[in-house]
Amino acid sequence: MLHTLTGGAVNPGLSAAERHQVHLIRRIRTPVTGRHRIAVVSLKGGIGKTTTTACLGLTLSHYRGDRVVAVDANPDAGTLAERLTGEATRTVHDLLAGLSEIGSYTDVSAYTYLAERLQVLASGQDPEMSHAFDEEQYRAVVGVLERYFNIIVTDSGTGLLHSAMAGTLALADSLVVVGAPSVDGATRAAKTLDWLVAHGYDDLVFRSVAVISSVRPTTKNLDLTPIREHFADRCRTVVEIPYDPHLVAGGRIAMSELRRPTADAFLALSAAVADGFALPR
Repeated sequence: MLHTLTGGAVNPGLSAAERHQVHLIRRIRTPVTGRHRIAVVSLKGGIGKTTTTACLGLTLSHYRGDRVVAVDANPDAGTLAERLTGEATRTVHDLLAGLSEIGSYTDVSAYTYLAERLQVLASGQDPEMSHAFDEEQYRAVVGVLERYFNIIVTDSGTGLLHSAMAGTLALADSLVVVGAPSVDGATRAAKTLDWLVAHGYDDLVFRSVAVISSVRPTTKNLDLTPIREHFADRCRTVVEIPYDPHLVAGGRIAMSELRRPTADAFLALSAAVADGFALPR
């Protein structure tokens, strides 16, 4: 207001909030050497794993100058592509069938959808074929994508025991663990971390970012301190995503429709994930 009223003669500079946003964006733009593979996981469905993947991918691709792709590795007809583009007719199975013909970015883009600046690879939608997307085929898909994309964000299936998850975890450079702001949600997320540590992924857990995803409006009445402290003791960073009616409606996601606190939370999440780009692997 002062800048406007004085015709630009007085410029008080950026506000504290604006300086914080600039700082987050600078972190999001942390350079990547080669490629970086991010796995988004949860033990429980319906707590915002796919929306977390979608908004993380959209935010990273918006602020970075390199190529970002989001992969739906859910073996049970995942909804990532539908939530981002409204379409899912071209799937991972089509890419697998055409692997031998892919020799350029243009070739691989024929199998993906574009959501703003984010490329999206849909999961198989035929229940009879969902079992076909196993560890070997996940590795084959990522092997192609990492030739043309700097950052690969994988929306894994719910649970930890399906075959594609083994490949997802084995190839992951960093991990995003999504939990719900409830006793049950926190317990399941804790079991996810316990399982990962027990199976040799303790270093991945130590470098992980925990997300407390609020998918119900009543979350604001809950005391999140114990849940936040639990994750903070085991993960590198904890980020809370507030309830947002646009995300829980189940329709196509548009970042412009998010409430300001939600958009800010995904900016913070993206910065936290990008901090991991510079960590030794």
